[in-house]
Amino acid sequence: MFNTVRNCVALVAVTGTIGCSFAVRDAETYRKDTEALLETRSGAIKACYDETLKTDPTAQGRVTVRFTVEKETGNLTAIQVDPAGTTAPETLSQCVTTALGGLVLTPADQQDGLATFTYEFVINPPPAPAATG
Repeated sequence: MFNTVRNCVALVAVTGTIGCSFAVRDAETYRKDTEALLETRSGAIKACYDETLKTDPTAQGRVTVRFTVEKETGNLTAIQVDPAGTTAPETLSQCVTTALGGLVLTPADQQDGLATFTYEFVINPPPAPAATG
């Protein structure tokens, strides 16, 4: 039995004023930079899923998290599970939010970023037997 962690969507809505002492990203660049930052924790996220599978070998589903990227510091704050977009077990959801703690987007931006990111956890089915003939 194999497992896969797939990043689905990272959407960042950017609001605020433009300044000159920090980076000022357009919405697409902000999204890509935030997604790349979250990707640095992919090993920890996979470990969350692996740990969940030890107690529930059929566990799968989505974990949707919401957070703010603070302007000027780049700190990810208010990291929370969005229950409306989450179908995975609570222990997995909480592990994901813990794994994302302490991340900082650098360089910081003059704008606050409000983000929603969804992780999808699926169990890969065993490969189909090869056809003989």
